[in-house]
Order: sequence, then C-alpha cells, then structure tokens
Amino acid sequence: MDVRKVAKLAHLEITDEEVALYTPQMEGIVKYIEQLNELDTEGIEPMLGGLTDEGIATRVIRDDEIRPSLRQQDALGEAPSAVEGHFQVPKVL
Repeated sequence: MDVRKVAKLAHLEITDEEVALYTPQMEGIVKYIEQLNELDTEGIEPMLGGLTDEGIATRVIRDDEIRPSLRQQDALGEAPSAVEGHFQVPKVL
C-alpha cells in the first residue's frame, strides 16, 4: 500500500521522512492482516460484533415505554463548551 496515497485520502500532508518512516510500518500491518487469509473458516458462522458483547443488547426484548429524558439545559450545563443551545465540538473538516 502506498503511504502517500493513504495520506492523500486522509487529507494529510506528509514529508519524505515520514514516508520513509511509515512505509515499513504499513507493510508490516498489511502483512499481519494478510495472515487472516490463511485461516480455515469453512463451517464457521459469521458473528455480529466480533469479540465484544454488543450483540447481546439486541437479544434483549423489552417494552417500548416513554421515560423522562435529560433536559437540554441540564445536558448543556455539563458540557465543557456550549454555544446557542448546542454542544460546541472541534471542527472536523
């Protein structure tokens, strides 16, 4: 995998020194992941959620009932920064 291509897709500027540093690391990661292709998965049923318990929550059936929720003022009162009734978060783009 080309480090420069990944950096471009992530909208990151990357120096030649960083390319030299990250190329062997990325090759090692890809080589490690490719070991999964060597596993015999015949007869193994696919799992939802991998190794976590997140799939367990979907197996619990409970009644749909209205419950009190947190008021906007209370939620924003705990926020480190709020602007005009909303949570303020760092710009992502």
